[in-house]
Order: sequence, then C-alpha cells, then structure tokens
Amino acid sequence: MWLPELNKADRVFAASTARSKFALFSGAAFIIACGLTVPAAADVKVRSYDRGSKTEKSLRGKGTGTAGGLLRRGRRGGAERPHPQDDFEPGEVLVANPPRGFEAKIGELGMSVMEKVSLGAIDYKFYRLKTPRKMPVRKAMALIKDNLPGASVDANHRFDLSAKRAARGSFPLRAAGWQKVGSQCGKGVRIGLIDSAVDVSHPVLKGQKIQYKSFHDMRRNPAPSSHGTTMAAMLIGKPMSSGWSGLLPGASLYAASMFEINRRDEVVGTSVGLVKALNWMAENKVKIVNLSIAGGDNNMVRDAAAQARRNGMVLVASVGNWGFTKGAAYPAGYQEVIAVTAVSNRRKIFRDANKGSYIDFAAPGVRIWAPTMPGVKPQSGTSLATPYVTVLAALQVAKGARADPSALRIALRRGAIDLGRRGKDDIFGWGLVASKPSCMP
Repeated sequence: MWLPELNKADRVFAASTARSKFALFSGAAFIIACGLTVPAAADVKVRSYDRGSKTEKSLRGKGTGTAGGLLRRGRRGGAERPHPQDDFEPGEVLVANPPRGFEAKIGELGMSVMEKVSLGAIDYKFYRLKTPRKMPVRKAMALIKDNLPGASVDANHRFDLSAKRAARGSFPLRAAGWQKVGSQCGKGVRIGLIDSAVDVSHPVLKGQKIQYKSFHDMRRNPAPSSHGTTMAAMLIGKPMSSGWSGLLPGASLYAASMFEINRRDEVVGTSVGLVKALNWMAENKVKIVNLSIAGGDNNMVRDAAAQARRNGMVLVASVGNWGFTKGAAYPAGYQEVIAVTAVSNRRKIFRDANKGSYIDFAAPGVRIWAPTMPGVKPQSGTSLATPYVTVLAALQVAKGARADPSALRIALRRGAIDLGRRGKDDIFGWGLVASKPSCMP
C-alpha cells in the first residue's frame, strides 16, 4: 500500500481477540512486508467513524424508521440519539419562499435572521433563522407556518457519515473483481464529493487532482478528516506499489466538506452545509456527486436536489447504516438520487444496511481496506459501496450519456447481477453493479 511512505506514528489498528487476529491475517501480511508492526493486544485502539464526538465510535442502529423512534446511542452517558427526522440543530429554523414583510413578521415572533443563503448556481434561496431561547424547534416551525402561509419551513437537519470499522478487508479493486488500473484511468472525468474534510496531503492523495472547499459553519471547528479522506481515496487515490489503488485515479475530484464540531463536541453535518456544497458543485459544472451520508428528509435539501437535477447534476448516495426496514434515509430516498447499498464479497447484504423500495443498486462495501487518518484500516458500510456506482456513472456521462438519474439507472442495470428476489427488491435494488471502467485491461 502507501504504508512505507507514512511516518512511524502511522499504524494499523487490530482487534484484540484471537478470532479477530486470525481474520486480519491477510491484511497483516502486507503490513509486515512493509516493515511495520501490528500493536500487541494491550495496545490496540479501535476507532470507527460515525457522527457523535471526537472518539467517533459507531453504534449499530436500533430504529424501525418510524418518526420519533430511537435510533442509536450518543456519546455522553449512553444517552439515546433521536430518529433522523428529529435530529436537527437546536435553535435554528430554515425558511424558503417567504412572503413580503417576512423579516418584520419573524421579528414580532421573537426570531431573527442568522443567514440569508443565496445559491446562484442552482437558483435557490432560503433563510436560516434563530429561534427564541428555550423555544422548541417544532414550536417555532408551527408559529412560522401559522403566521406566514405559503412559506416552506423546516429544521436544519443533521446527517451521518455511513462507515464503520471492520476486522479484515480487501483492496477496493479486488473487492469488485476489477483489474489493476493505470494512474491516468479516468483522465478528464470530474467527480464531486460532499463529505467531511479531506486531507489532501495523505500519501495516497498527494499530487492527485483535487479541488477542496469547506462549507462548515465558520463559528465552529471543522470535523476530522477521516471519513472524507477515505472517500476521496476510494474515488481517485493513486495506485501504490502494494497493488492498492483508488477506483479512478486519473479523474479530477471536487471535494466539499459539510461537517463540523458543535458545542457538545459532536461531529455534525447540516442541511445548510449540504445545500451550499451542492451549489459549489454546480458552479464547477460537476455532473456526478458522491454523498456517503444519511439523514432525515429536509425541505431545503429536497428542493436543492431537484434543482440540481434540473441543472444536469446526478447525486449518488449511500442508503445508511441504521438497520432500518421501514422509512428511507436521505438524500438517498429522493427520486433524483441514485441510492446504493453494500454487500460482502459473498454477495451478502451488509448487516446494518437500511432497506427499502428506494434502493437502486448494491456494490462492495464490506471489509474494504481504505486509508484514514492515520494510516489504513479495513472498513465496512454503505459509504464504501457508493464510490463504485459514482465512478461508473461518471464514466457513462464522460462517454456522452445524459446526466440524468433515470437514464443512468437504465445504463447501470445492463451490467447488474440480480441478487435476492427476482427483479428490483428492497434489499439489493436492481442488484450488484458488475460493470468496470473501460480503461482497465
């Protein structure tokens, strides 16, 4: 891999049980060959990336997808996290299409404008409001709806990053049965990524064609770069001497961060950051955007996704890792978005993947060796599966296909392997994408 280029502080973390050690054998072999050491059991530190806090330790979801249901434990004191539809920034409300006299009226209601968000590239505008202290967000929304008929009102929903640690893994190309790619594979192709921060100095990304911009709230610190770096490397990471490679190393990547650390030391990504990042993609004429994130349904994000489609942009999103069997995760749940789930090398569904009629395709996403901060570790999740569909869609558009989700679904179905129930189903969608980049031998 890129491990020989890392400093001595970079190490791969291993599981402490004998079973986990055995499972890691195939990955440990190349680590030892590189002259690095795997820490003893007493020194093991297991990390995974999911929204919560600086420790980033993910917990499996227990929700059913019904509004108001409990989803997963939080970081502090074992407290439960809310259902995605009830997971939003406190003290904030978003309003689009306000009537005349809007600002004066909300002043009478005790609210004030925090930000006017004007997105020229996707032709969309909305307001971010500060609610009165101690007023619940739902009550503030109801007040605005009662006093400003016709306005579109919603909370500032928060989003998860859909990846978690695994015990062992395969290189990304090998997991899909793809052959070795050259460093110029994908040259001329533009891909977008909306995620957490990206460490462009990571050995596997250094020197690659990356444009990066953060859309986190500047009053807060940006989120750690682990997840975003992993996704960027999966998409365009350069081939390494070990045989590891990103899926399309010659492509150009436009990477936008929408995640930040709030006052409770939680890693959060908001609807406002997501919509701003979509506008930046449109400004740079990016046609295919990878979103390895999941959250609740939000009016502003839904409108922006629809407007992005009208502007010739296709969004490819992970279906989420909450184990839901009812309801959808968003933005994957929108009709404008191609939704991707994860399967193992045995074509079994990732155990925590959400299920539902909105799922379009499956791709490898279980036990994939991918870079993070620091070093490398095997990871699983619908996050890891999404880049496979993203790069295939981007190549289709680069070859002249229309940048339209319906057209790309048809194109991707031609090379899909049907899994589960015959035809499209709620677990695998249309099946496992089996095409490969045309620049491969």
